Amino acid sequence: MSVDTASLRTSRGPVPRAERALAPDLARGAMLLIIAVANVAGVVFAGEPGLDATPPEGIDRGINFLLFELVHARGYPVFAVMFGYGLVQLARRQDTAGATHQQVRSVLLRRNFWLVAFGFAHAALLYYGDFLGAYGIVGIVMTLLLLRRGATFHRVVLVLWALTSAEILILGAIVASGIAGSGGSAPLPADHVDSLAASGYLASILDRLGEWPTHTMTVVPFIVIAWLGMWAARRHVLEELARHRTMLTWTAILGLGVAIAGGLPAALLSAGWLDVDKPTASLILMLHGASGMFAGPGYVAVFGLIALRVTRPGPVVGALSALGQRSLSGYLFQSVAWLLLLAPFTLALGQRLGNPTVSGLLIAAAVWLVTVLIAVRLDKRGQAGPAEIVLRRLTYGPRT
Repeated sequence: MSVDTASLRTSRGPVPRAERALAPDLARGAMLLIIAVANVAGVVFAGEPGLDATPPEGIDRGINFLLFELVHARGYPVFAVMFGYGLVQLARRQDTAGATHQQVRSVLLRRNFWLVAFGFAHAALLYYGDFLGAYGIVGIVMTLLLLRRGATFHRVVLVLWALTSAEILILGAIVASGIAGSGGSAPLPADHVDSLAASGYLASILDRLGEWPTHTMTVVPFIVIAWLGMWAARRHVLEELARHRTMLTWTAILGLGVAIAGGLPAALLSAGWLDVDKPTASLILMLHGASGMFAGPGYVAVFGLIALRVTRPGPVVGALSALGQRSLSGYLFQSVAWLLLLAPFTLALGQRLGNPTVSGLLIAAAVWLVTVLIAVRLDKRGQAGPAEIVLRRLTYGPRT
């Protein structure tokens, strides 16, 4: 049977919820809220990370603290883990359909090449901070070099994560020493993003065309995070939740523990509750980013434990799962919303509705809720998201 014409619903449309592992969809749907909150802050303040340049006051202190502890650099690792997990699932479904290894590789390469194209279009037309192009590049590398490796080889990723843990401990000790001996008052470093402050749409496109390659190359190293997802998928962690309960519990505790501890100095500094000199501030931001990767497996494990307790998905879990099945469409919808609602040359609502930090959060939550409602409506009709339909058609060709 040709892999392109295999009669699998998993390749052609949304799969009935009862036939899927709940945890991956639940994680993707919920984490799109964190992605929305993180991205909207960057758009409102035209910088990376999204942070008001003026000293925080009042409620902004608490919001900044929570953003740097739980959101900034802590959402995309979840999707990196799920990307690696999903690549193995897709290959496994094609294997089950009778495809040869060469046919499976052809499908995966074609899908990931199209993801790169999606990423370029997304960045050029909508938002510089695209991750789709990086996903596509990582997917190509993983398909060619990692997919068919044995269990022993895949344990290398655990060694890499252990080494990263040691690096974070060392960096944390250096940061603690810097804080103890620091007497400055430097803010967290933030890079200005020209496309987010552009005065016109054409100017923003030209800026993004220059920003996208650099941003994509800085994201590609998350292959180490995606590789962990691949390792977990080979062990069926999210399909066999009960068997992996202990692993999930410890992953949630340690993963989120490292992310929260490593993010604490940046959270305190962003809230105005910590004073340090400029070199220490730079190290604090480095520690924040490095520790954020541990939030990926940590958050995924939390949603796995939640799914383990769900015997009959209610409306909330069902809605999040529906969005998770259409996460690509939900992600792109957000970028359209930021362009229409927040850009300086459109409505610029983040700067017009009072407190920009609070306004951005409310807009992010509202946009995410709209995507949830749309996903639920599509789910009731048994329809995939529009972006998923296009990607499947490009990957598999027209139905036969």
